[in-house]
Amino acid sequence: MVDVTEKEMDNCTFKSDTVLSDVHLHCPNKRHLMVRLNAVGQPVFVSYFKILWNTEDLPSEKHVREAVTEREHQYRSGDELCDQDRNYLKKERELNSEGVEALLDDDGDLDVVRRPRRASDLEAEDLLRDKVYPVILMKGKDDAFEDEEQECACSDVVKIEHTMATPLEDVGKQVWRAAFLLADYILFKQHTFRCCSVLELGGGTGITSIIMGTVAKRVYCTDVGEDLLAMCEQNVALNKHLMEPGRGEVKVKELDWLKDEFCTDPEAPYSWSEEEIADLHDHCTVIMAADVFYDDDLTDALFRTLYRITHNLRHSCTVYLALEKRLNFTLRHMDVTCEAYSHFRNTLNDLENLQDRKMKYTVEPIKLDFCQFLIYERIEQL
Repeated sequence: MVDVTEKEMDNCTFKSDTVLSDVHLHCPNKRHLMVRLNAVGQPVFVSYFKILWNTEDLPSEKHVREAVTEREHQYRSGDELCDQDRNYLKKERELNSEGVEALLDDDGDLDVVRRPRRASDLEAEDLLRDKVYPVILMKGKDDAFEDEEQECACSDVVKIEHTMATPLEDVGKQVWRAAFLLADYILFKQHTFRCCSVLELGGGTGITSIIMGTVAKRVYCTDVGEDLLAMCEQNVALNKHLMEPGRGEVKVKELDWLKDEFCTDPEAPYSWSEEEIADLHDHCTVIMAADVFYDDDLTDALFRTLYRITHNLRHSCTVYLALEKRLNFTLRHMDVTCEAYSHFRNTLNDLENLQDRKMKYTVEPIKLDFCQFLIYERIEQL
């Protein structure tokens, strides 16, 4: 899905209560470079995301389909079969040539002969079975990736630290597909966001705010959780080279949707100063959020926060929401549904129909026919 340079993490298994981003699922054979453990003991990895200003470098949908079809044809024809597969096909052909009559019983049913399994057989099988456990390699001083890191410190590469698999409450520490979609739109519409003051809700790893920071005057990247905000701040620092000197600025701040006020405690990390709150209210004209609509209660809280903030803005504001419709089978419906998206749409309609003398909200979709600058799968559900 992305242009990634990472170090190896072999035979990794995940618990049933963990969530793995499609960004990582799209390239399971990539090498993953672990750089550290975060404050809660989760391994943190680093990825490099290349911005392709020459979009001709991106593979077209037609070329992808042709490559997949060709690969399937090669597999069916046996061009890329391993020795084990070839031996299996050879035996299958020999069996077919001799006929299956010898394997049929008196009634014409297939008679499968099974022998009792001995304890020694089971023990031998256990010895041959591969052990599955995560092997995480830390970067060493003489690591070959150092040269690649130096090459990646350029104006068209975003360096992001992130986790690979988390519990649902920590999904903000991963990189998600809708963040790439929103980043693409920012890169495509740079003139629209030039010199703007921007607020991101649920910024997570900060990749979208960092892209926005390359064109906007000031970006407030917000989320909740000290460990997540520390990761986000680290990513902002890693990508300072992308900001225009003396212009783009990304500030990492706490914004809890379940609270009615900004955190202004000077002792709390990532709190707001009175000057920053005033700056947001006086100058913000763009609010954005990517892949934050997966829980109904959080969706309700986000829209309440959105209403409260926009109600206090001095200027009119445009809100950009990017999300992926995730289909799930539910026993309650006995069907594949997308309940989180349905709740999002209903709440969005309520906001648009809100009777407010001061505020009026209008909603319109954005066609996904704009250029793609990052390598990922732009699926229909985005």
